[in-house]
Amino acid sequence: MKKATPKKPVAAEISKTAAMLALVLKSLDEDKAEDVVSINLAGKTPIADYMVVASGRSQRHVSAVADHLVRRLKETGFGAAHVEGMRQGDWVLIDSGDVVIHVFRPEVREFYRLEKMWLADIPADQIAV
Repeated sequence: MKKATPKKPVAAEISKTAAMLALVLKSLDEDKAEDVVSINLAGKTPIADYMVVASGRSQRHVSAVADHLVRRLKETGFGAAHVEGMRQGDWVLIDSGDVVIHVFRPEVREFYRLEKMWLADIPADQIAV
Protein backbone atom coordinates (compact mmCIF):
# COMPACT_ATOMS: atom_id res chain seq x y z
CA MET A 1 0.00 0.00 0.00
CA LYS A 2 1.34 3.42 -0.98
CA LYS A 3 1.71 6.09 1.60
CA ALA A 4 -0.07 9.33 0.83
CA THR A 5 2.32 12.19 0.27
CA PRO A 6 1.52 15.02 2.62
CA LYS A 7 0.52 18.27 0.98
CA LYS A 8 2.52 21.37 1.75
CA PRO A 9 0.85 23.48 4.38
CA VAL A 10 -0.88 26.58 3.08
CA ALA A 11 1.40 28.77 5.22
CA ALA A 12 4.48 27.27 3.53
CA GLU A 13 3.05 28.06 0.08
CA ILE A 14 2.28 31.62 1.15
CA SER A 15 5.78 32.18 2.50
CA LYS A 16 7.30 30.66 -0.68
CA THR A 17 5.22 33.05 -2.79
CA ALA A 18 6.15 35.99 -0.56
CA ALA A 19 9.84 35.08 -0.82
CA MET A 20 9.59 34.82 -4.60
CA LEU A 21 7.80 38.16 -4.86
CA ALA A 22 10.44 39.79 -2.62
CA LEU A 23 13.22 38.38 -4.83
CA VAL A 24 11.50 39.62 -7.99
CA LEU A 25 11.04 43.13 -6.60
CA LYS A 26 14.62 43.27 -5.30
CA SER A 27 16.04 42.08 -8.63
CA LEU A 28 14.02 44.65 -10.59
CA ASP A 29 15.19 47.39 -8.20
CA GLU A 30 18.85 46.35 -8.45
CA ASP A 31 18.68 46.39 -12.24
CA LYS A 32 17.04 49.83 -12.29
CA ALA A 33 13.71 48.73 -13.75
CA GLU A 34 11.28 51.63 -13.79
CA ASP A 35 7.65 52.08 -12.68
CA VAL A 36 7.44 48.70 -10.96
CA VAL A 37 3.89 47.70 -10.02
CA SER A 38 2.97 44.59 -8.02
CA ILE A 39 -0.61 43.36 -8.43
CA ASN A 40 -2.25 40.87 -6.07
CA LEU A 41 -4.28 38.51 -8.28
CA ALA A 42 -6.02 36.66 -5.45
CA GLY A 43 -9.65 36.16 -6.37
CA LYS A 44 -9.16 37.52 -9.89
CA THR A 45 -7.56 34.56 -11.69
CA PRO A 46 -6.06 31.14 -10.97
CA ILE A 47 -3.03 31.76 -13.23
CA ALA A 48 -0.83 33.23 -10.49
CA ASP A 49 -0.88 34.85 -7.06
CA TYR A 50 0.89 38.03 -8.17
CA MET A 51 1.68 39.90 -11.36
CA VAL A 52 4.57 42.34 -11.50
CA VAL A 53 4.80 44.89 -14.31
CA ALA A 54 7.95 46.93 -14.92
CA SER A 55 9.60 48.99 -17.63
CA GLY A 56 13.10 49.07 -19.05
CA ARG A 57 14.57 52.07 -20.85
CA SER A 58 15.42 50.24 -24.09
CA GLN A 59 15.24 46.81 -25.71
CA ARG A 60 18.68 45.98 -24.34
CA HIS A 61 17.72 47.10 -20.83
CA VAL A 62 14.46 45.10 -20.92
CA SER A 63 16.32 41.95 -21.99
CA ALA A 64 19.08 42.43 -19.39
CA VAL A 65 16.61 43.02 -16.55
CA ALA A 66 14.65 39.91 -17.56
CA ASP A 67 17.78 37.77 -18.01
CA HIS A 68 19.14 38.72 -14.58
CA LEU A 69 15.78 38.00 -12.96
CA VAL A 70 15.47 34.56 -14.58
CA ARG A 71 18.98 33.66 -13.41
CA ARG A 72 18.30 34.86 -9.86
CA LEU A 73 15.08 32.87 -9.66
CA LYS A 74 16.90 29.71 -10.72
CA GLU A 75 19.94 30.30 -8.47
CA THR A 76 17.67 30.90 -5.47
CA GLY A 77 15.90 27.59 -5.95
CA PHE A 78 12.64 28.68 -7.56
CA GLY A 79 13.33 26.61 -10.66
CA ALA A 80 13.44 27.49 -14.32
CA ALA A 81 10.81 30.04 -15.30
CA HIS A 82 9.08 29.99 -18.67
CA VAL A 83 10.25 33.02 -20.69
CA GLU A 84 8.83 34.64 -23.84
CA GLY A 85 10.09 37.64 -25.80
CA MET A 86 13.70 37.79 -24.57
CA ARG A 87 15.16 38.12 -28.07
CA GLN A 88 12.99 41.02 -29.17
CA GLY A 89 13.26 42.93 -25.90
CA ASP A 90 10.02 44.88 -26.35
CA TRP A 91 7.98 42.80 -23.87
CA VAL A 92 9.41 39.93 -21.88
CA LEU A 93 7.03 37.62 -20.04
CA ILE A 94 8.49 35.56 -17.19
CA ASP A 95 6.14 32.93 -15.79
CA SER A 96 7.60 31.61 -12.56
CA GLY A 97 4.40 29.96 -11.42
CA ASP A 98 3.18 31.92 -8.42
CA VAL A 99 4.48 35.23 -9.77
CA VAL A 100 4.17 36.37 -13.39
CA ILE A 101 6.44 39.21 -14.45
CA HIS A 102 6.11 41.50 -17.47
CA VAL A 103 9.03 43.75 -18.43
CA PHE A 104 8.19 46.25 -21.17
CA ARG A 105 9.67 49.08 -23.13
CA PRO A 106 7.63 52.13 -22.02
CA GLU A 107 5.82 52.55 -25.36
CA VAL A 108 4.74 48.92 -25.44
CA ARG A 109 3.61 49.05 -21.82
CA GLU A 110 1.52 52.15 -22.51
CA PHE A 111 -0.09 50.45 -25.52
CA TYR A 112 -1.16 47.29 -23.63
CA ARG A 113 -1.89 48.89 -20.23
CA LEU A 114 -1.95 45.53 -18.43
CA GLU A 115 -1.93 46.95 -14.94
CA LYS A 116 -5.00 49.06 -15.65
CA MET A 117 -6.89 45.94 -16.68
CA TRP A 118 -5.77 43.84 -13.70
CA LEU A 119 -6.21 46.58 -11.12
CA ALA A 120 -9.83 47.18 -12.14
CA ASP A 121 -12.38 46.11 -9.56
CA ILE A 122 -14.56 43.76 -11.55
CA PRO A 123 -17.35 41.99 -9.67
CA ALA A 124 -16.70 38.22 -9.41
CA ASP A 125 -19.95 37.38 -11.22
CA GLN A 126 -18.76 39.31 -14.30
CA ILE A 127 -15.40 37.57 -14.66
CA ALA A 128 -15.27 35.20 -17.64
CA VAL A 129 -13.42 31.95 -16.95
